[in-house]
Amino acid sequence: MYPDHTPHRAVEVHQPTPIPAPVIHPAPVVPVQPGTVPAVASIVLPDGRVVTGYAIDPTRPEPITAKPAVSRAAVNVALGGVGFLAVCGGLLLLTSFIAALTAFIGQLIILAAVIFGGWIAVQVLSGSGNKGGTTVNIRRAVIKRNHFHS
Repeated sequence: MYPDHTPHRAVEVHQPTPIPAPVIHPAPVVPVQPGTVPAVASIVLPDGRVVTGYAIDPTRPEPITAKPAVSRAAVNVALGGVGFLAVCGGLLLLTSFIAALTAFIGQLIILAAVIFGGWIAVQVLSGSGNKGGTTVNIRRAVIKRNHFHS
């Protein structure tokens, strides 16, 4: 079992100590008298035998517990909170829409000013060239019945 170069050792074997089984003493049966004496029922079987015994009421399930009623105040507070949040969200959207619309109108005004200013600049800076139209020398004109005659 051991190689030759190791010393032999004595082997001790430990056996487990058995645990004694617990002694079960049956609980004494104490007869309990019912609060009221149940009625004794007798049944006659078809073969003529009579069976006598106590009538046992069928076990009834426990009644289902009704959900506790929610108070009207709690419902009103909850609905008021939802309504308040809806109004706040609507006002936030409304203010965002108004700010966007204001910025859009401002951009349109700036665009119109740039276009109109550019048109005016072109008219002013293009002073040379053929002006077109009719030039009237007012000093030589004779005004008669709203007509200019030269």
